[in-house]
Amino acid sequence: MTYSKHSSRPPEEVEQRLADAAARHKFGILHIHDLRQTLESKGIHLGSECRVYDVCNPQAAFKALNTDMRVSTVLPCRISVFSEGAGCTIAAVRPTSMLEATGLKDVAALAKEVEREVLAIIDEAA
Repeated sequence: MTYSKHSSRPPEEVEQRLADAAARHKFGILHIHDLRQTLESKGIHLGSECRVYDVCNPQAAFKALNTDMRVSTVLPCRISVFSEGAGCTIAAVRPTSMLEATGLKDVAALAKEVEREVLAIIDEAA
């Protein structure tokens, strides 16, 4: 299941707001995947801006990985920002849904905590 929020702000402004919100919630941005740029380098015109941000809270990741290393298959969390209409949409797959797909149970409570923070980051960035 995904969570999304529309913003009337342009993607560039949302990017800065996302970085600021992530830092406030003790998350870092590990990498930014610019899907539009990547596809255009392959000769495919996407048209819309679309960037995917790998975000991580190091303490939560450490705790989850120490519980079960298989949780690494769903790390880090990803937040997408794409242009849509007059503004953009910020979206993510809920961490609880990602974890549920793995069948791992020992980190379910931690996934709920992480999800609460990721959704707050999205809300603040919008």
